[in-house]
Amino acid sequence: MTDLSKGAAWMGGQIIPIADAAIPVTDWGLTHSDIAYDVVPVWHGAFFRLDDYVTRFIASLTAGRYDIGMDHAAICAALHDMVAASGLSDAYVAMVAARGRNPVAGSRNPRDCDNHFYAWCVPYVHIVKPEAATKGTSVWIAKSVRRIPADSVNPRVKNYHWGDFTSGLFEAKDRGFETTLLLDHAGNVTEGPGFNIFAVFGDRVVTSDHGVLHGITRRTVLEMCAEAGLATETRALPLEEFWEADEVFLSSSGGGVIPVAQVDERHFSNGAAGPVATGLRARYFDWIMRDEHRTPVRTS
Repeated sequence: MTDLSKGAAWMGGQIIPIADAAIPVTDWGLTHSDIAYDVVPVWHGAFFRLDDYVTRFIASLTAGRYDIGMDHAAICAALHDMVAASGLSDAYVAMVAARGRNPVAGSRNPRDCDNHFYAWCVPYVHIVKPEAATKGTSVWIAKSVRRIPADSVNPRVKNYHWGDFTSGLFEAKDRGFETTLLLDHAGNVTEGPGFNIFAVFGDRVVTSDHGVLHGITRRTVLEMCAEAGLATETRALPLEEFWEADEVFLSSSGGGVIPVAQVDERHFSNGAAGPVATGLRARYFDWIMRDEHRTPVRTS
């Protein structure tokens, strides 16, 4: 039997080791970064908010005019089959739509391309190591690059256009920071590679509503805040206001709520994980185990 414990991929209806998965070098997904995708976590043998993630993925397909010939049920079935075959009980699961190859020689018409779906899973990914998240991570605000404007690349469509994030990550890593945060051209806080960001002002939690992916974990945080009695605001968040926050934290499918102890040279919560973020982090790992949010991986 093939060992899929390091990861598996679903391609063309076949489940294969992730190391064997590949797309053609002329696929527009590769040559043009013309891909929409989404990521759903599997935790202790069940998908978290699977329907929400797949629904958002399908919305991205519609916005990007991808036709993969699969509906919601078929996408879910592929993910179930793949994760079950991998044997992973905690997994990071990606669903992907690529523009595909253009069979018409010399064509620059995207309507000619053969769109296709594939998926892959690996052991659960924490974008910040749990021990660092518990203490509070560090974030560098990129100085050399701003977030791609929303009227150029729609941030609500989860995509592979990471040129701005990659530049920011080089800046952050060169300075010893864990990750990066990008501003828009008006000086408002947007998002980072794989996460939304939140600022806490007393019992009020603020996160950007523009220039960002409307993440499912972001939605979960807003719902958890309501449950915890915290007021929430989704709006533009100018950097000047952000600096006045009591606490800062990130949200990601790869780790849930991640407290931040430092942004640039500014230390929040006395350089530690703040109490609101720490409470929401614990609440997230409670929510991810609640039956109403879980879809057990089908094993047969």
